[in-house]
Amino acid sequence: MADRQHNHKDHGHGHGHGHAHSHAHGHGHSHGPANYNAAFAFGIGLNLLFVVAEAAFGFMVNSLALVADAAHNLSDVAGLVLAWGGAWLAQRRPTARRTYGFRRASILAAVANATLLMVAVGGILVESVQRFRFPEPVASNTVIWVATLGIVINGVTALMFMRGRESDINIRGAFLHLAGDAAVSLGVVISALIAQATGWLWIDPATGIGISLAILYSAWGLGRDSFNLAFDMTPPGIDPDAVKRYLGGLPGVVDVHDLHIWPMSTTETALTAHLVRPGTGVDDALLARASGELETKFGIQHATLQVESGDPAHPCRLAPADVV
Repeated sequence: MADRQHNHKDHGHGHGHGHAHSHAHGHGHSHGPANYNAAFAFGIGLNLLFVVAEAAFGFMVNSLALVADAAHNLSDVAGLVLAWGGAWLAQRRPTARRTYGFRRASILAAVANATLLMVAVGGILVESVQRFRFPEPVASNTVIWVATLGIVINGVTALMFMRGRESDINIRGAFLHLAGDAAVSLGVVISALIAQATGWLWIDPATGIGISLAILYSAWGLGRDSFNLAFDMTPPGIDPDAVKRYLGGLPGVVDVHDLHIWPMSTTETALTAHLVRPGTGVDDALLARASGELETKFGIQHATLQVESGDPAHPCRLAPADVV
């Protein structure tokens, strides 16, 4: 659906320091976040069925490993529910009290998912170290077949989120949960087959440690990026200096200050800035152009630009670089 832009003009606001301001609001409402409702519903339903089946087989063959893995896979379901809830809340309409709606919910969901993923992988890592110290018999054929089913289920579901993982950190959290579990299940199958053929009981925990460290590395990246977004860091891929140079190069602009760029959600970015244009009036065409180009050049969908005349008798109190 085509993006819509609304540009509004604010006439003669005194704002306590006496010069007229104009505000351009470029709402890029990219309606952007892709709809993953079907993928979430499919993934949650399929993984719940797998958890029940895995737990049932575990009790039937008296396999603690299968029962423990079923409990771990339940964390995948929780992760998918978190990501889906965050994506759904982010699309709720703003209200008079929540002027940005619940857009930040997708960021908070990514933070929670990263934490959950690191805890779950940490548990696997601890268990692998314990089994490395005290090797256990090779997994039965039942365990191997159930793990193979886990590869298929988690792998297929992960593919449904693969496309959105680069542009939406919340979707990346769901993808990492599923891809990580598929990798763990693959490690179980490969190491079990090798152990059955060679008698090397250490191969299973060694594989578990290696896979856990690889997933932990990805989970750490997810956690770092999601925490940065939660604390209003400029989103990756946007260069604040380049944005400032662009705004400073607009016709008539001699200074740019009080520039802020922050994530409204995992897919939308907002900007506010003061532009000093001496001897010029309100220029709606320029403001509309700037709002549009901030979106197309930098991916900033929601821009608010305040224009000032630069009157030295009424300096902007937010102009100094050390003032936030």
